[in-house]
Amino acid sequence: MTQLEKVLYTGKTHTSSGGRDGFARSSDGRLDIQLSSPGSTGAGTNPEQLFAAGWSACFIGAMGLAAGKMKVALPSDLAVDAEVDLGTTDGAYFLQARLNVSLPGVEREVAQALVDAAHATCPYSKATRGNIGVEINLV
Repeated sequence: MTQLEKVLYTGKTHTSSGGRDGFARSSDGRLDIQLSSPGSTGAGTNPEQLFAAGWSACFIGAMGLAAGKMKVALPSDLAVDAEVDLGTTDGAYFLQARLNVSLPGVEREVAQALVDAAHATCPYSKATRGNIGVEINLV
């Protein structure tokens, strides 16, 4: 396991005892959300959606770093559509995920190099590598 040499940021949240059907709030108040279980009629979001949003945002940042090193301009309409599945195997809960990356106007070979570099450096990708099934698709 990699140990951090320097902590750049710590995200802090408090989640109520309702868990998937509770509330979560960040220590700075910027995040203040109602949670609800996936597939329920509750009005809130769920951990899988939050994870998908965080990972896709991080992945775009990692593509930006890769583009800078490769001296490639990223299109303003680039997008990452993340899908995080919650499921079971042998009665135990697991996650799997797909990142569908759109880089309009970028040559496929260059786009693939950007995606590969981002997947190699994005902290979310590193955290999931070897732990859950992950597909990265250039769309």
